[in-house]
Amino acid sequence: MASIPFDGAQSPRDDAPAERGDGIAAGRLLGFGSLAIPLSGAGLPLVLFIPQLYASHFGLSLATIGFIFFLGRFWDVASDPIVGTLSDRTRTRFGRRRPWIAAGGLLFGVGSALLFFPPTVIAPLYLGVALFVFYTGWTMIEIPFSAWAGELSGRYHERTRIATYQHTMRALGLLLVLILPTLIEQWRPTDGVLKLHATGLFILIALAITLVPSLTAIAEPPVPARQARRVGFWRSAALVFGDRLLLRILASDVAVTAGQSIRAGLLAFFCVSYMGLPQWASGLYLLQFVFGVAAGPLWLAVGRRLGKRQTGIACELVQAAINIGLLAVFPDTLWLLIALAVTQGLTQGSGNLMLRAMVGDVSDAHELATGHNRTGLFFSVFSLASKAGPAIGIGLALPLLAWLGFQPKGQSEPGAIEALKYVFALGPAAAHIISAALIWHFPLDQTRHAAIRRALDARAAAIPVEA
Repeated sequence: MASIPFDGAQSPRDDAPAERGDGIAAGRLLGFGSLAIPLSGAGLPLVLFIPQLYASHFGLSLATIGFIFFLGRFWDVASDPIVGTLSDRTRTRFGRRRPWIAAGGLLFGVGSALLFFPPTVIAPLYLGVALFVFYTGWTMIEIPFSAWAGELSGRYHERTRIATYQHTMRALGLLLVLILPTLIEQWRPTDGVLKLHATGLFILIALAITLVPSLTAIAEPPVPARQARRVGFWRSAALVFGDRLLLRILASDVAVTAGQSIRAGLLAFFCVSYMGLPQWASGLYLLQFVFGVAAGPLWLAVGRRLGKRQTGIACELVQAAINIGLLAVFPDTLWLLIALAVTQGLTQGSGNLMLRAMVGDVSDAHELATGHNRTGLFFSVFSLASKAGPAIGIGLALPLLAWLGFQPKGQSEPGAIEALKYVFALGPAAAHIISAALIWHFPLDQTRHAAIRRALDARAAAIPVEA
């Protein structure tokens, strides 16, 4: 990337290019981004109640379920870069990304039907096959879907706007998928199968409604008829993981998602063991998602004014402050916990949003330096980071609590319960501060990105393009 200087921190520039002209119509972005609703909605039940229900109702052992989910998640992680690389190289008259999403939608629907509508008696093999189909379909949608979004515009703020529509649809999916199970818990609290079926029905209906609009709302951008000499998968991986800009984004996102997983994983423990209010565990989670729908548009407005790097840093520091504020919560100050949950919702995923929008910019810089468009591979690696963060967060927090003497069942010592509060508050706060530090001097700002885009456009003007 020698042609574009990256020397020093981003700073406001008087000569930063203004973005003129209308962006993609809001209705088209809503149609395109709507597929995020069933995608995000399907992920939450896999954590919240499918393992518990397959054990308690269908009789599979916890060890078996854990092993199958481990293998399923391993395949999910391994398939991300494969799909990213193959979708980058795909050439059809329907586009690069669209065929993968269409085929993935069919597999995702089949996998969801198998998972959420199982037969009365099932064997471990059934769960394994269902998860394999589900995760394969999910990856075939998610990676090309994210890459397509990153390619829709080369304009700095428009790229953030596109990511915001996807982010808002994801937040809406998380909110909607929680409503039916929450209502069923009030009406028929012991009927886990009804909750499973209702959730599956929501996911399948949402998929049927959103798949076609997502595929047809916006045309795929044209790609060069010829590119630089193709290199093998491992060489491509080495180039990607050698990209220092991308590695900083990945590390920042790992920190963000690790902090989020600590907060989500310990919320129920905090409500039950520290606050003595088990009835509020689900309610606080739902409340956060209600306000989380507004987080994307809110931080998009901030991003337009400050830029992605500064906004990402602000997002992380605000979330760190919110988590530190939990130290002021005591069993008799429920109002403060609710207020912090609402505030947390208004910042929900805001750092991830900015980092996701920055991936497309880094991909442009990589293409200018190498002659290869690896947007799909870049987003697949970003997806890997988003999956590694939660594993790291929970993998650190739960053993730490056990070492500090906290007992999820039975009576814990007062000191151990107080330790729960500190891990719940300071673990995510530290993670968000680390995330902000990693992008503090990120050099790729609007001005530098505009120079990259001008160079790419000049190169493309000399090369024929194919649809």
